[in-house]
Amino acid sequence: MSKTSIIREPSFSMPENFNQQVIDEFRANRGQVGGPFEGGRLLLLTTIGAKSGAPHTTPLGYLPDQDRVLVIASAGGSPKHPAWYHNLRANPRVTVEDGIFTYAADAVVLEGEERDRAFARAVEMDPGWAAYEERSGRTLPVVALVQAEFGPPAGRRMGDALKDIHDVFRRELALIRREAAASGPRLAAQLRINCLTMCAGLHMHHSHEDNGLFPALERQYPELAPAMRRLRAEHEVVARLLEELKSLLSADDVAPADLIAGVDRLTKELETHLDYEEQQLVALLN
Repeated sequence: MSKTSIIREPSFSMPENFNQQVIDEFRANRGQVGGPFEGGRLLLLTTIGAKSGAPHTTPLGYLPDQDRVLVIASAGGSPKHPAWYHNLRANPRVTVEDGIFTYAADAVVLEGEERDRAFARAVEMDPGWAAYEERSGRTLPVVALVQAEFGPPAGRRMGDALKDIHDVFRRELALIRREAAASGPRLAAQLRINCLTMCAGLHMHHSHEDNGLFPALERQYPELAPAMRRLRAEHEVVARLLEELKSLLSADDVAPADLIAGVDRLTKELETHLDYEEQQLVALLN
């Protein structure tokens, strides 16, 4: 695992049973695994075999990128593209598991300057990517996975789905803090994107609650009015902390310690808010 919590494919051939052990542990522990992948950004990518037509699942490190995630076809520095890359070129509709949600996605291979910028950010965060590319003798493909389906999973109770969304933000804040603590004297461009992606997602989630979920609950359960007032007030506090974090990230010379302090302030406020919201709403929504 790299010091910045971005997982690269191992630089040696992994036996199939090892991959399956990682997959099983990932699914059993909501995306948390140990060993060389502990504490990193990991997803499971399921592609359809280009020749066999059978599904194949592969653990991969990923990079957040606004409304999509990026994966790199490094194959551990092998001179050949990995099988999963050939599969998605033939069948670009894939399945992504992030440990909390499973969703269909469309795989888009980045080209030209867009690919080069994304790969440069990955290298800045973890120089091991550059070593892989040099060893491979090929240009490592960068693939965007764009979510194709939205909304809670079919059959999932609304309260449980709300808790799942909250857990995504809890996990992302912990990852960002870890990445900031492991960074050098200046913030990498990818770390800024990780933070901004989280900020945008949290803002959108609270906007949907303010304009959709909360009014619907108030109409059905007038007795929730005091709780709704508190939740909306907490949204305003979180929004202010998000703006402070984004303002911090806009500076060219922001120190990692300053980012950690901003993330800690947001995490403290958000944890209190999420815990209270779950106490008030999860059972009711279920």
